[in-house]
Amino acid sequence: MPPKGDATHARLIDEAMTQVTVRGLAAVSLADVAGAAGVSKSAVLKHFQSKETLQAEVVDAMIDRFKSAVWDPAEPLEPGRARLDRIFQGELDWIDGEDRPGGCPLKAAAMELDDQPGPLRDTLKGSQVLWARTLKREFRTLYPEADDSMLELKVFQFKGLVLAYGHSRRLLDDETARGQATAAYRALVGAA
Repeated sequence: MPPKGDATHARLIDEAMTQVTVRGLAAVSLADVAGAAGVSKSAVLKHFQSKETLQAEVVDAMIDRFKSAVWDPAEPLEPGRARLDRIFQGELDWIDGEDRPGGCPLKAAAMELDDQPGPLRDTLKGSQVLWARTLKREFRTLYPEADDSMLELKVFQFKGLVLAYGHSRRLLDDETARGQATAAYRALVGAA
């Protein structure tokens, strides 16, 4: 069992992430997190020292949880199609966000931070560049004869499908979105 301070710290991160998925990073204050977690604002400050520190830890936690939810179940599978299939389904599950009220916190943070220079954007960008490289490596296994531009196009299309799914499913409440996204993904990977 983790020490009480570690458990409280993790609970505060969880609460902040829950709020961020719905309201965005900038809108969530230390007082909001304290109130929702049932602690004082000074208790939150004891753990994070500032809103910026809380935001940085939340972004790191989002990245770690995405990796746990999407990459970790796919990594033991055969590289290429088996892994890509699992990654794709994992990304859709992640967007559905059964463990939180909002959709993909990384996509929400990306939209919020895309034009805001600074360490949060840099951390998020770095994780997304690494993810694109991971996807490109999997597509390279699937299409060993493809050149870099073709592989980058496949990654772009893959990311577009994931974004379109989130838009259709979460904003438009389209119950057919998962089936459509899956059919589009199958067309993307073709007979490979």
